[in-house]
Amino acid sequence: MEAALRDMPEHPEIRQLLAGSALHYFHCLRIVEILRGTEASTRNLFGRYSSQRMKDWQEIVALYEKENTYLAELASLLVRSVSYEAPALRKQISRCQQAQQDFARREEECQLAAAELRERFYASCKQYGITGDNVRQELLALVKELPSLLSEIGAGASALTEAIELYEACVEFVCESSAEPVLPLLRHVGRRGNTTVYEWRTGLEPVRVERPEVQEVPEQPKEDAIDWGDFTLEPSGASDGAAGGGAQDEIDWGIALEPSPQQDDGIDWGDGDGAQIAVLEAGTEVPEGVACGSEALTVLELAETRNQFLDELMELELFLVQRLVEMEEEADVLAASQFQLAPAALQGQSSARVGSLLAGTRALLGQLGTRRMQHLFTILASPRYVDRVSELLQQKLRQAELLLAKREALGQKRQEALAEQGNLEPKLDRLLDRTRELQRLIEDDISKRYGGRPVNLMGVGL
Repeated sequence: MEAALRDMPEHPEIRQLLAGSALHYFHCLRIVEILRGTEASTRNLFGRYSSQRMKDWQEIVALYEKENTYLAELASLLVRSVSYEAPALRKQISRCQQAQQDFARREEECQLAAAELRERFYASCKQYGITGDNVRQELLALVKELPSLLSEIGAGASALTEAIELYEACVEFVCESSAEPVLPLLRHVGRRGNTTVYEWRTGLEPVRVERPEVQEVPEQPKEDAIDWGDFTLEPSGASDGAAGGGAQDEIDWGIALEPSPQQDDGIDWGDGDGAQIAVLEAGTEVPEGVACGSEALTVLELAETRNQFLDELMELELFLVQRLVEMEEEADVLAASQFQLAPAALQGQSSARVGSLLAGTRALLGQLGTRRMQHLFTILASPRYVDRVSELLQQKLRQAELLLAKREALGQKRQEALAEQGNLEPKLDRLLDRTRELQRLIEDDISKRYGGRPVNLMGVGL
């Protein structure tokens, strides 16, 4: 058959038959019918053909018909199509459809995760009080607004004067004497506002305030950028009299050997006119009335005094809570009898007024305890905290961008799976058509052998 296929005439139907995947007996019969037309000039008086093409294909048809070999081949092709080729193509199409569903599901998950990360980013930025356009610069700008925020809190402490006096009167009545004033820092801030630490400790307003310079931490370079610094190699000149005429290319270590006025075995303890070492104590030359260093900070900026301010606020809050409970318990006769001899400042208070003072105290505590204020205090104490916060926030954005990039890659794979499915479905349709044709040819051939009785092949499920 290979030799016969190499010598074929130019005919469109023959070209179409040879383009198929499998060439069987009925294709050979059709080729013989076509050759009878193309090779008609080679036919002799006895009806035979002198053309070698015709002889080859007639011989192929005769070999097929010998012992019904063609029927066995058709049955083999039918079984292979039904049992292997069609299920394999269906399985590939099913895998493509499943892959498309998986990719679509993962695309949606990436989209939702990226949206969630962006929401978390903007929620965190909202907690810090920034928009998120430039996290680092916005955080640094917030620190510059901190003094005005603390001044507002200090001004709000003036509303606690009545509560402080109530607490002081209660302490004097219960303890009969107070060795120390109660809530000194809270009282000071209520009277004078958020003053400097110098004014709080000395009671005098400073003549000049020299605040410590806040060195802005430069932005950290990228990981792939290496800062080698100003690294220059220059030859250093040799010392003239140190080594006593040494070579010029030697290294000058800055060590000079000079004759000692003492004896060779003596030690110079510096009793002569040698250099004296003077120890100067830092900070002793600060003029009077000048606030510098930590004393130049306000009481709410310095961590030590701020913590004391918070402790006194919570102490006042606890007192007001306890006092409110005692005033609302009418059945407590003992507590009522104890306060019969109390000053008018204690007896004249109503539970509604104490509740109002408690609300004001808690409002001031809430202003200092917000997450934004905590972060601002941390940034004030450690400027590098800005880099850590900005890195954590930017990491959420980078993760969102990676998820979106992953979503694009999954979308591309889904399109590839869809394109593969589009290529496999026509192949399956052609295979099913060819299988139905084989089934029909086998049924017709067997039917001819039995007088045209109808024949149905069972088990051929397409």
